[in-house]
Amino acid sequence: MNHFLRRQGWVTGLFALLIVLFIATKIIQPGYGSGDFGSLARAVLPYAFAVAAQTVVVIAGGIDLSVAAMMALTSVTAASMMAGASEEYALFVVPFVLAMGFVLGAFNGLLIVVTRVPDIVVTLAMLFVLQGAALLVLGAPGGGAAEWLKALISGTVPIPGLPAAIDAWLPKALLVLIVCLCVIWIPLRRSRLGLSIYAIGSSELAAFRSGVPVARTRVIAYALSGLFAAMGGLALTMSTGIGAPIPGPYLLASVAAVVLGGVALGGGKGGLLGPIVAVFVLRLVRTDLTLLAIDPNVTAIIEGAIMVAVVMFGAFITMRGRQ
Repeated sequence: MNHFLRRQGWVTGLFALLIVLFIATKIIQPGYGSGDFGSLARAVLPYAFAVAAQTVVVIAGGIDLSVAAMMALTSVTAASMMAGASEEYALFVVPFVLAMGFVLGAFNGLLIVVTRVPDIVVTLAMLFVLQGAALLVLGAPGGGAAEWLKALISGTVPIPGLPAAIDAWLPKALLVLIVCLCVIWIPLRRSRLGLSIYAIGSSELAAFRSGVPVARTRVIAYALSGLFAAMGGLALTMSTGIGAPIPGPYLLASVAAVVLGGVALGGGKGGLLGPIVAVFVLRLVRTDLTLLAIDPNVTAIIEGAIMVAVVMFGAFITMRGRQ
């Protein structure tokens, strides 16, 4: 237990903070229950995938400013393809959109590797490109989504042998998030590729001298980021039933959650669990501000201040580490 706390002390602290926030939410709103938690899980779903996309890239020593625009493009692509189509057609749309995100992410990585332009510049340029492409696909929110996809994240998961009161606290959206992330992250984290991603983030030169294919690893890291972003785009379409061509507030939120989750902005340190818990923390803070009837404009200011403070703190820690 002591070994676990030493290694996962930051994540443990985040879990403690999350529990304190849940208690505060219950005090503010005594009627807060399983239905509200299910709504929170559905709201967190696209943010969590955006954070996963950002985490992989940051661990590899980079940053991806095109995550939100890629989510918008994959969301409107899925919504436009499923509009008026049969339920079975969505079985083709889902893998197509996921492959699309993977290819777009790999293209980002290729541009960075081939041109040797800083990733912040390349992904900023791709942000505008992908945002324009999303508006070409759908000029305004619209499209549709298969009913079985929307049902996939609605309601709770019945577990045989457990009381219904416990089942009500396991929303389908949370289960979908856990399964999707674990299927990709756990094998990646324990593979040679995962070690290579951490290695190039820690020291690209040392990784190169150790025989790590730096260029290929960086491209794959961005490709995985695109895959997670496509999952986020699908989550948006599944949650709302339509596609939205305007990128939401997922970029800054993803960077803030990555830093709050204990991932070093310099790369090579951190995991996925901390940032995912950080997403729930940030969204629950917004819930509490809403329950307190804080003016929406003030809420936006507070959220922005928290995110900026977290990112500045992460940058400060990174600079100190380099010194």
